[in-house]
Amino acid sequence: MAARIPADDTQALNAKEAAKATNGGAGNRAPKKGDAAAECSGESDDDADDHVTNAPGAAGDGEASKKKKRKNRPRKKKNKAPTAQTDPPSVLMSQLFPNKSYPKGEEVEYKDDNLYRTTNEEKRYLDNLNSDYLADFRQAAETHRQVRQWAQKNIKPGQTLTEIANGIEDSVRRLVGHDGLTEGDAIVAGMGFPLGLNLDEIAAHFSPNAGDKTVLQQSSVMKVDIGVHVNGRIVDSAFTMSFDPKYDNLLNAVKDASNTGIREAGIDVRLGELGGYIQEAMESYELELDGKVYPIKPIRNITGHNILHYSIHGSKAVPSILTDDDTKMEEGDVFAIEPFGSTGNGRVYDQGEVSHYALSGDAPNVQLRLSSAKSVLNAIKKNFGTLPFCRRYLDRIGQEKYLLGLNHLVKSGIVEDYPPLVDKKGSYTAQFEHTVLLRPTVKEVPNQGLLKNYADYFMIGGLG
Repeated sequence: MAARIPADDTQALNAKEAAKATNGGAGNRAPKKGDAAAECSGESDDDADDHVTNAPGAAGDGEASKKKKRKNRPRKKKNKAPTAQTDPPSVLMSQLFPNKSYPKGEEVEYKDDNLYRTTNEEKRYLDNLNSDYLADFRQAAETHRQVRQWAQKNIKPGQTLTEIANGIEDSVRRLVGHDGLTEGDAIVAGMGFPLGLNLDEIAAHFSPNAGDKTVLQQSSVMKVDIGVHVNGRIVDSAFTMSFDPKYDNLLNAVKDASNTGIREAGIDVRLGELGGYIQEAMESYELELDGKVYPIKPIRNITGHNILHYSIHGSKAVPSILTDDDTKMEEGDVFAIEPFGSTGNGRVYDQGEVSHYALSGDAPNVQLRLSSAKSVLNAIKKNFGTLPFCRRYLDRIGQEKYLLGLNHLVKSGIVEDYPPLVDKKGSYTAQFEHTVLLRPTVKEVPNQGLLKNYADYFMIGGLG
């Protein structure tokens, strides 16, 4: 989810922790050992009822022979754990990875002055302390990968944006095992922010509201921005789809810029310099449309960002252009690197109906008089905490007639709205994004499956 500039620094927000359900499982009780049967038969007393009654014999006969029948008990079939995902995705991550051994992301060694980190014992020790933290990120990333794989194959022109949004979001919820319909459930795991489906000149922050009938066209260039979280660890990753090869160079330019940003990112890298590498890569491309050549421009006032626990936007910004920002990337940081390219002005503006909202990090202490505002604020805190949400999410949890109250919260500064970010009409924009973890020993791109399975969309090659 893109960060717009200029914007106030977002403070790290404390999320209200959802109560974790304690899963108690009854152990398998060992079967009771039976008494020994007659030595000649070797059978257990489970077979006692199967003995045949002795027939009367002639005088002087010995012991009557005994016959037994062994019970043919059907073997119980063991339910095998699923090993593959369905179409559409429905198998829980916890079933596919019962030991929580989620796939590692693409691990890239640091270079230059930080090369020592790869083998340094102290750094390796610190890295090993983060097992739960990494498991949550990797579960979110694997969920993202599998849902994205399905979306790439199934999104087609002629579908409505609402159909596409529901398909992707419901798949995420099924895979993490949290449908978000009970209070606090979406705070445990689910969507990290509303799905972005941004067409053509709309670069970011558009998601269909209830009743939206927009249809994906053959000529559309659509940015699909998906956020998945597990226990507040958010994986933010996006791609661009087009159905006409004439837009290929636009997509290639932004892929290259994103790849460059990921490759050059690392501990102690200055963010302003990183933006320069991204800009240089993107501006080396141009696009010819209908006989006219367009330079591909980085969108200057949208940035990538660091990601905090339960907060999609931290205070650090990753620009797509060279700046004088001396802020450094640091060990333990998590960044969303997401350059946007455009055939338009390379600058976006707020325009259109708002769908994205989030609690403000520095909300004033305001006495609310509107009952609808109090009601919707209570629902937001209990169901989303500090995670961004959209109107459809309020509809899902049964909120009604909330728009007046929601707008009042925005005007009061308690809730922040995120209008669609739009370049000039008739232009085309593209976005490619990945989340990068700056671990003590290596740089990790947790969505490794995306890199391997979607070479046509995201060709990293060798991450240096």
